[in-house]
Amino acid sequence: MKFTNGFWLEKDGIEGNYAAEAYEAEKKDNQLVVYAPVRQVRTRGDTLGLPLLTIRYSAPLKDVLKVSISHFEGALDKEPHYEIYSDKNAVSEISITEKEASIKSGALSAHVALNSGWAVQFKGSGKTLTKNEWKSTAFMRETSEPVQHLFYSGDKTYIKEELSLSVGENVYGFGERFGAFIKNGQSIETTNQDGGTAGDQSYKTVPFYLTNKGYGVFVNSSDNVAFEVGTEKVARVQFSVPGEKLEYFIIYGPSPKEIIEKYTALTGRPAMVPEWSLGLWLSTSFTTSYDEKTVMSFIDGMKERNIPLSVFHFDCFWMKGFNWCDFTWNAETFPDPEGLLKRLHERGLKVCVWINPYIAQRSPLFEEGKNAGYFIKKSDGSVWQTDMWQAGMAIVDFTNPDACRWYQSKLNALVDMGVDTFKTDFGERIPTDCVYFNGADPQKMHNYYTYLYNQCVFELLEKRRGKGEACLFARSATAGSQKFPLHWGGDCESTFEAMAETLRGGLSLGLCGFGFWSHDIGGFEGNPPPALFKRWLQFGLLSSHSRLHGSNSYRVPWSVDEESSEVARIFTNIKLKLKPYLLKMAKTASDTGVPVLRAMFLEFPEDPTCAFLDRQYMLGDSLLVAPVFSEDGTVEYYLPKGKWVHYIDGREIDCTEGGRWLTETYGFTSLPLWKRESM
Repeated sequence: MKFTNGFWLEKDGIEGNYAAEAYEAEKKDNQLVVYAPVRQVRTRGDTLGLPLLTIRYSAPLKDVLKVSISHFEGALDKEPHYEIYSDKNAVSEISITEKEASIKSGALSAHVALNSGWAVQFKGSGKTLTKNEWKSTAFMRETSEPVQHLFYSGDKTYIKEELSLSVGENVYGFGERFGAFIKNGQSIETTNQDGGTAGDQSYKTVPFYLTNKGYGVFVNSSDNVAFEVGTEKVARVQFSVPGEKLEYFIIYGPSPKEIIEKYTALTGRPAMVPEWSLGLWLSTSFTTSYDEKTVMSFIDGMKERNIPLSVFHFDCFWMKGFNWCDFTWNAETFPDPEGLLKRLHERGLKVCVWINPYIAQRSPLFEEGKNAGYFIKKSDGSVWQTDMWQAGMAIVDFTNPDACRWYQSKLNALVDMGVDTFKTDFGERIPTDCVYFNGADPQKMHNYYTYLYNQCVFELLEKRRGKGEACLFARSATAGSQKFPLHWGGDCESTFEAMAETLRGGLSLGLCGFGFWSHDIGGFEGNPPPALFKRWLQFGLLSSHSRLHGSNSYRVPWSVDEESSEVARIFTNIKLKLKPYLLKMAKTASDTGVPVLRAMFLEFPEDPTCAFLDRQYMLGDSLLVAPVFSEDGTVEYYLPKGKWVHYIDGREIDCTEGGRWLTETYGFTSLPLWKRESM
């Protein structure tokens, strides 16, 4: 959100109350507490009739500092709150002198100037990382009244913070973002939306960013955090939240991997995924017509073409239309679901079925949930309903423990039947004009809803399958959702441009601690042309997880052309050959939060070229992948410093004197897939 009209003025209707100085500082309960009035105090009379900001600095973990800025503190502290992990034994050093108040955690420190204008420096190993400057920390009021009015009314209020950007500093992250990989120059709002991959909306918004200067920032709010990344002020990142309080964490790396490790120590690490999940998943697709005969023909066709298959997924229409979700197989197309699942298991396959957190009015479960109070409600106590998706649908209220148990009981019956995992679709279009069982703030629940939804399903699977054997296939997410893997990239078009935007989304999500990620091979919307489909097969089978899925057309390779079957066979076998390596990288992701699919600068932070690369990636620490985004097979990519061996054709390239750019042309059975010589 932009508050200003140029550098000097606020927008009409905006009153800015900027921290003018650190008037006083004290040590209190292992915190450094700073009191910052919005104008400098020269006489006793200057303390009257003005806002005072209270800023608390503390150390939840080594090399991490928490900053809490508040104006009024009398508001009810409603849920939800992100689950934050802290170390009770974390040590901080607090010092207050005549000129400066400081707090230190490990190699990270904050230095607040006293008896001068507002200025705070955050230092890592003694070097300035970022800082607060003039007009950075503020209480903002959107008002329709004269600014001289003494008492505040019901006008909107915000807390705003700005952190400086140095020359050459790049900003990354914010969850799954499909636009430019480097976020400088972008206005970003962290509100989950079901908007596809072609715009600035996102299914997975995370109020976290990191830079190539050794630090990251996590804003601890599930509300819509508005970021201005070098937009309101070119040399600053601004972030603001509605209300009277803002809390954020500065995380010192200094390497990008260390930033992610510490961020996920704070918000949670991904669970380990089961080995079988690394193989190829095949879907019925969305609106296609299918029954048991169709399903078995797909599986037989994969076997005939020697394409190894690990998981078969039943999308929406395993249930009857207008009944989603009733968790009951459509008897017209699947008269013997237990037998079908048994037959699939006998073929060595795992089974996934599609679900969402919505209960259609026609579903037999609607009356059950309504009578028990398991749905989100309107302010008058009636069920909140919409026709957007399923006719008259209600939304399960996961703040109600009984509703969670009820929902899990429906899934438990499917697990008893033989279902191995669930595609937890949706969770983004959550209302903000509603009432939750636990009284949670509906605005903050909009993003947080997906956390509770996927947590509910994941915990059921973990209980039934055991740790390390549970996984989801989830679309929506927020901070902390990385604990419930895995996630896929949502509804993309069947174009090379969409394939590239999908990769940018995966790279940005990985930089927010999401260790595992997939996408719809060939694109979700439309029918992929043969050249695109074969290139996306290569890319998809060189991601951490791989799924063939579409909207209104089947995604079995031979439905595109028979050469696609050959490409699928070759690259599925390459992935299976890489499984020991991928399992090792998966364990690293689970232990550290560092993702399997990695942005180049994550692995090569010292190489300035890698800071800008978004059309190639590292699969783990030793494999470089450059997907082909062209009809004619031409690809331009960069090999960093080192010795590299082509994984498919065995060529060697010596870059020990420095990185090099290459432009090559590949057929459909190969692409730039390079391994470090030491692998």
